[in-house]
Amino acid sequence: MIEITRLFDFPYYQLENQPNDAALVTKYNGKWTPMSTKEYLDKSNAVSRALLRLGIKKNDKIAVISSTNRTEWNIMDIGILQLGAQNIPIYPTISADDYEYVLNHSEAIYCFVSDTEVLEKVRKIQSKTKIKEVYSFNQIEGCKHYSELFELGEDSSNQNEVEDRKAAVKPEDLATIIYTSGTTGKPKGVMLSHWNITSNALDASKRLPDMGQDTKILSFLPICHIFERVLIYIYQYAGTSIYFAEGIDKIGDNAKEIKPNLMSVVPRLLEKVYDKIMAKGSDLTGIKKSLFFWAVALGEKWKPYKENGPWYEFKLKIANKLIFNKWRDALGGELTTMVSGSAALQPRLSRIFGAAGMRVMQGYGLTETSPVVSVEKYEGKLFKIGTVGKPIDNVEVKIADDGELLIKGPNVMLGYYKDPEKTAQVMTGEYFHTGDKGEIDNEGFLKITGRKKEMFKTSGGKYVIPTLLENELKQSLFIEQIMVIGEGEKMPAALIQPNFEYIEDWISKEGKSIDKTHEAIASSELVIKQIQSDVDKCNSHFGKWEQIKRFELTPEVWSIDEGHLTPTMKMKRNIIRDKYNDLYEKIYRS
Repeated sequence: MIEITRLFDFPYYQLENQPNDAALVTKYNGKWTPMSTKEYLDKSNAVSRALLRLGIKKNDKIAVISSTNRTEWNIMDIGILQLGAQNIPIYPTISADDYEYVLNHSEAIYCFVSDTEVLEKVRKIQSKTKIKEVYSFNQIEGCKHYSELFELGEDSSNQNEVEDRKAAVKPEDLATIIYTSGTTGKPKGVMLSHWNITSNALDASKRLPDMGQDTKILSFLPICHIFERVLIYIYQYAGTSIYFAEGIDKIGDNAKEIKPNLMSVVPRLLEKVYDKIMAKGSDLTGIKKSLFFWAVALGEKWKPYKENGPWYEFKLKIANKLIFNKWRDALGGELTTMVSGSAALQPRLSRIFGAAGMRVMQGYGLTETSPVVSVEKYEGKLFKIGTVGKPIDNVEVKIADDGELLIKGPNVMLGYYKDPEKTAQVMTGEYFHTGDKGEIDNEGFLKITGRKKEMFKTSGGKYVIPTLLENELKQSLFIEQIMVIGEGEKMPAALIQPNFEYIEDWISKEGKSIDKTHEAIASSELVIKQIQSDVDKCNSHFGKWEQIKRFELTPEVWSIDEGHLTPTMKMKRNIIRDKYNDLYEKIYRS
């Protein structure tokens, strides 16, 4: 029996215990093409033999950049790792300059790309890096195809050396460096060992439903991110069939084709799915429209484990037959579980998808924790709306005096690559400082209550630094105070206190027909139009995910006396958010 202690042990375990004829499935030229467990490992070993012949040594770095998840990525992953080298996954959408930084910082010497678009960015900066050669997964003129490695590795006379290299890889050895998407400065390289990720996959696997060869997975979240990557190892451990979606825009079509049982999601995706469903519902007429919104209202009251009682469950059965079954059909009809990570999920979405029979299991983690700290599971009553489940086995969560979550366990990173100072800043002994605040309730469920620092993530998993936007917008003569909001929501927005004094003067000078009361100013279309113009200018300086999409004006002056501000005039963010909850709800729910 194979003992799993290193990442490349997962497919060998699958081969020994439940080999699958469709272990990895990618669509080529319009046709889903399966690869068996055996072929997957045969190709991985051929890659290893070829890399040895190219002179790859222990701890050499090889970059892999793919626009979509695909079989080839996994073959390269195993082929690299079992030599004691490191796989450096890179986000495909970052700029050529960022490619240059990551490739140089990691000292990668070979690079594998998926397509022309990625190749062009690499070619722009290749001469400034240590990259000896670039190979592509797609057939691209002027670029070596990765199948050349199979030819180079066809001769198995050096397989013994591959076996020796495999045997020499220790669980504590470095497996990968994952560069986090930096919000200030350059991205940090998170060093994760084989055991960091392997232990996390084994412990987190207990929180997923029972899976096996008959289970179909749809994979589309970027495999370069540790969330999807650790799930891929879990799926291999369980012996499932993993289907790689053609792209984020093809999820619906692909789901209808393969009928997945499980997939991972981010809240922003669920928000988009929900918005599309609601738009279709709004287009209905008569009794169909009434039934649709009756079912939605019923779904918004859903509670797990039939807590609402038999009468509710009876109505839910009707809603499922008439309405929710169409929702399920849109995603293949067999989807029962979605695992959600990267950002906070709105409880409303958890309820409504749960009512529709597609339960969303929310989890929490960070790249630095490989990543899973906690995750829900419906079976065993490990599911509670508004939480991120209970911590997984072998992972300890401690709450510091200031409310920050500290994590200890075999999943905590080795450190930041070439940056012992930053590593020391986030570690206290064996405890990693997450920067997140949270609490554990009396049943042991973990709830994330916010960021220790003001930086936050939208539901699409993108970081936003409010102070940068706020400082820019305070240059507007029409704005006195501004607080950027959007933690866990689909977009950044803002609560704004107008500069009443300036605006009153502006009204007089311009001869505008606006009452000078604060309430009238805050609701004036002319004032809102002026502020929108300044917001638009500000937005042009920031990435799309950072831009303020909506704002609301408050009719009060934010003051120390009223509790908006500290004695040093800093905003009390939580208090302002609570004071204007009606405006917050208007922005995000109307």
